[in-house]
This record gives sequence, structure tokens and C-alpha cells, in this order.
Amino acid sequence: MTVATAVDAHHHVWDLSVRDQEWITGEELAPLRRTFALAELEPEARAAGIGATVLVQTVTGPEETPELLALAAGAGLVAGVVGWTDLTAPDVADSLAALTALPGGDRLVGIRHQVQDEPDPGWLLRPDVLRGLAAVADAGLVYDLVVRPHQLPAAVRAAALLPGLTFVLDHAGKPPIAQRRTRPWAGGLRDLAALPNTVCKLSGLVTEADPRSWSVEDLRPYTDTVVEAFGADRLMFGSDWPVCRLAAPYADVVDAAHTLTAHLDEEDRRSVFGATARRVYGLAAPEAGPAGPAGPEARRGGQAPGR
Repeated sequence: MTVATAVDAHHHVWDLSVRDQEWITGEELAPLRRTFALAELEPEARAAGIGATVLVQTVTGPEETPELLALAAGAGLVAGVVGWTDLTAPDVADSLAALTALPGGDRLVGIRHQVQDEPDPGWLLRPDVLRGLAAVADAGLVYDLVVRPHQLPAAVRAAALLPGLTFVLDHAGKPPIAQRRTRPWAGGLRDLAALPNTVCKLSGLVTEADPRSWSVEDLRPYTDTVVEAFGADRLMFGSDWPVCRLAAPYADVVDAAHTLTAHLDEEDRRSVFGATARRVYGLAAPEAGPAGPAGPEARRGGQAPGR
């Protein structure tokens, strides 16, 4: 299968010599405490059949996003950037306009805030936050949601209040895979999916499972729930590289996603592995050819990934 048009809709880069990543603490995250550059990802992505990516912020602060946009402005994989700005600031509209005017500003496709770290489960419903989210919509951008299951009700309400803004749920709302539970995550996910202005990423799941012993079958009940709730035309694949490396190499993450969606028809797989991301984020149109990563059979002589 030709795969040059496949999209990885969620990954990160960082340079610890430029800026610390304060969230990388403790023994479990120690493998991430180094610099991860686009030059390291690119050959792995190309080998896995990925032709374009969406680069997503990691730092809650104004300095990182201009750097990500400058990186996207160069030739390479990055077709879009989900950056950060202070949604609560009175001048948020001006800040968004300033970002789009920077080198690479035409690659700004969305905004994200680390809502998962906010102690208030209703943070998204604060009046100043809702005003900022409305400014994101007015700027023609989407909003990436990174929330935990207990924060999904607020996300549902915010999406209902702002029907003109597309909300993209990162990491499928971080289901409790390692605990082998679905509640209350599944209910919140379905409530969000019931709103037409919502989309979901099949990303970050290998690290929500037990990173030392996960299997594709551990993920399947959760991905089946997501596919049923959103439908393939509102799903997009993301690797969550380099965080995924805590549990699996890049190729294994792509293979797992391919295996978990193998029951879908070709058009639906085109959506998950490229078409949805290109439509939602407004990425450049692909070259002619089927979109969808080559499965493990194509790349590894018929051997599926496993742990």
C-alpha cells in the first residue's frame, strides 16, 4: 500500500539545552529527560509510512510556540502546529494574531492548554477561559483538549457552549487502561462524541496501559469504544512521540494503531490515518495515493507487534 499521505497528528519535540520540561520528573519518566529533535523522529516516521505530522506544545508559556512555528516553517514533516497561548488573557485575540504573523505562523492550526494539570475540574467553564476559547474559534483555529476522565463533563459543556469551535480530544481522554476500567471514562467520551464539533485522537494509549507489558488486546476495548462513539471520520492517529517511547518504539505504535483499525474499510482507514487530520487542521492536501500506514505485514514480513 502506498503510504506517503499518512499523517501523525500528535507528537512533540524539545531541547533541554533551551528550556526545561518541568513535567519530566521521577524514575518512570527518566528516559524522556533528554533532547528529542525532529531529525530523530523523521527517519522513523518515514519508515513507518508517515508523510506529515502535527507538532504539539508541551510547555505552558509563551516562548515555545514561536520556536515550534519556526521549526514547521522549514522543509520537513511538520504540516501543522498546535501551540499555546494564555486563554485567560484579555488580549488573547491579539496574541493569536501575533503568532500567525510569525515565521511559520501559517502552520498554526490549533491551541492547547494542559487542562489535565488544573486542580479545578471545571476550569474549561471559567468565563475568562470560555472567552479565550471563543477567540480561538474566531481566529479559525481548533482547540486540543488534554483532559483526564473526571474533566470530561466540563469539556462536554464547553463544547456545547461553543458550537463554532472544533474540540480535538487528545489521547482519547486518557482512559484507565492499566486499571482495566472503562468508567467513568466511557460515559464522558460518549457524551463528548455526541456533539458534532468534536474529534478524537487515537494517541497516547500505550502509556495509559502498563508501559512494561501492554498488548494490542489490552487497548482494543478502548479503541473499539472510541471508534463506535466518534466514527472513523472524526478520528485521527497520533503517535505521542517521544512519550510513547516509554512503552514502545515508534514503529510498534503505528503497527498497533493499524492492527486496531484493521476491521475498518479502506475509506475509514484513510480518515483515521490522514484525511481527518487534514480536514480538521486544514493541512495541505496530500499527493495522490491511498492514505494509511503500511501494516505490520507490509513492513515486518507478516509479524504483528506484541509485548
